[in-house]
Amino acid sequence: MSNKPSKRYTEALTKVDSEKNYEVDDAIKVLQSFPKAKFDEAVEIAVKLNIDPKQADQAVRGSFSVPNGIGKEIRVVAFVDDSLVDAAKEAGATMAGGKELADKIKNEAWFDFDVVIAEPKMMRVVGQLGRVLGPKGLMPSPKAGTVVPDPVKAIKEFASGRQEYKNDSGGNVHFNIGKVSFDAGKIAENLNAFVKHIQSVKPSGVKGNLIATISLTSTMGPGIRLAV
Repeated sequence: MSNKPSKRYTEALTKVDSEKNYEVDDAIKVLQSFPKAKFDEAVEIAVKLNIDPKQADQAVRGSFSVPNGIGKEIRVVAFVDDSLVDAAKEAGATMAGGKELADKIKNEAWFDFDVVIAEPKMMRVVGQLGRVLGPKGLMPSPKAGTVVPDPVKAIKEFASGRQEYKNDSGGNVHFNIGKVSFDAGKIAENLNAFVKHIQSVKPSGVKGNLIATISLTSTMGPGIRLAV
C-alpha cells in the first residue's frame, strides 16, 4: 500500500513556507487557501510545551470552551442521581443515570458519546468502567472538569463545545478550534483564547516559557508553524 501524499495534500504543502513562523491571521489565510476537501474540515492547533511529560507535577490537563464554539455537536452522557436525570437530559445529555447507564456501556460496548460527566458520589459506579473508558480517554476526572458537584452546569458547557485536553507523552496538547468554513476572525479569536488559557495553567515546576511551538492545521492539511 502506497504512503504517497495525496495530490490535494501536496498542493496544500506548496502554499506553506516551512522556514517561516506565521502570524495568526496570515496562517489562517494560508490554511483557508488550501484545496477544499469533500467535508468541512476541523481546524486544530498543536501546542508543544516545555514540560517533562514524565513528571506528574508538570502535567497539563483541563477543559476549555472557545468563545465561538467548534461547529460540532458534542455528545454527553452523565452519571447522576435519579433526582437529576431529567435535568441532565434537559441540559443536553443524550443519556443520564447510574447503574443502568454503566451496564449499557459495559454490556453493549456502547460508546456513542464524546464526554462523560459524573457527580462525585457516582464515581463508585463509573469506577467499574475504568477498563473500557480509560483506554478511550473517556474516564471522567476532577482535573478535566468532568467530575463535578454541579453536573447540570457541566453538561450545558460541554454540550455547547467545552473540550477536555491533556498533554501527550511528547509534551504536546492538541485542541480543536473550529471549522475551515468559519470566519477567519472567529478562528483567530478561538485560537488566541486557548493559547491564553494554556499559558494561565502553567505548572509551578516549569521554568521559563511554557509554550515552545504552536502549529495550525486542518484535518487533511499540513501544519503551519506560528510565531510564539
